[in-house]
Amino acid sequence: MNGLPMSFADEGLPARIRIHEVGARDGLQNEKTSVPTHVKAEFVHRLAAAGLTTIEATSFVHPGWVPQLADADELFPLLADVQAALPVLVPNERGLDRALALGATRIAVFGSATETFASRNLNRTVAESLAMFEPVVARAKDHKAHVRGYLSMCFGDPWEGPVPVHQVVGVAKALLDLGCDELSLGDTIGVATPGHVQTLLSELNEEGVGTDRIGVHFHDTYGQALSNTLAALQHGVTTVDASAGGLGGCPYAKSATGNLATEDLVWMLDGLGIETGVDLAALTATSVWMAEQLGRPSPSRTVRALSHKE
Repeated sequence: MNGLPMSFADEGLPARIRIHEVGARDGLQNEKTSVPTHVKAEFVHRLAAAGLTTIEATSFVHPGWVPQLADADELFPLLADVQAALPVLVPNERGLDRALALGATRIAVFGSATETFASRNLNRTVAESLAMFEPVVARAKDHKAHVRGYLSMCFGDPWEGPVPVHQVVGVAKALLDLGCDELSLGDTIGVATPGHVQTLLSELNEEGVGTDRIGVHFHDTYGQALSNTLAALQHGVTTVDASAGGLGGCPYAKSATGNLATEDLVWMLDGLGIETGVDLAALTATSVWMAEQLGRPSPSRTVRALSHKE
């Protein structure tokens, strides 16, 4: 946009980060109606063309849990030519079987730092959910797959309130002990603040969890997603989850509003001189296109500014 934003690098921040794009999965799973399979496939292709190198494609869950993603078996083969890593979410061994049969090489499991959300999301206790993930992770690793462990409710829970940092650290370490290659810390209801982010990251480091294995996943419920991301970058985090156009929430946590918009993230990172490989104009055009498919404007401030739509 005519040389904007102006770029001013900060030597204390990473030179490059990897954006883990979640719009096609975490974003679309929260839609009230299902998006046609061919539209989802086009969305992923457009995201890859915009320069995103990791695009979470879908979730191999029972259609009764997330009906919006019931077409995973039909969608994934349509993405065979996509030049990007395509992680998929699997809740159990049945989901893993489906994913592996279609050639998936990156899978993710989705755990909870709190008992109430574990019960509502997986119908299990935290310990039972970890036991369910154990054979999933082991078999995925046997197939040479990369495994990501999502941990939700890391900063607050709508039923339990504040979540003790040591409690989050304990479940995080348990996920990594199962064999997960990477951990994504989720602010599922968007209540985190920068100091809280720094404290959790520091305590994870103190317990032997390297920052290089950590990604962050912020929601913008209280307008803190970018400030929390910056706090994570200052701590050395180089993987940030974001959703094109700010799509998404969580169907099992009604107070969870949209994810950090990828465009808003890229605008900030461009201004900080941090490389992402993402073409902001192409990404914005993709989100405008998807907003048209959904019949409503994008909530991303950057998308609205660059597309001159309010």
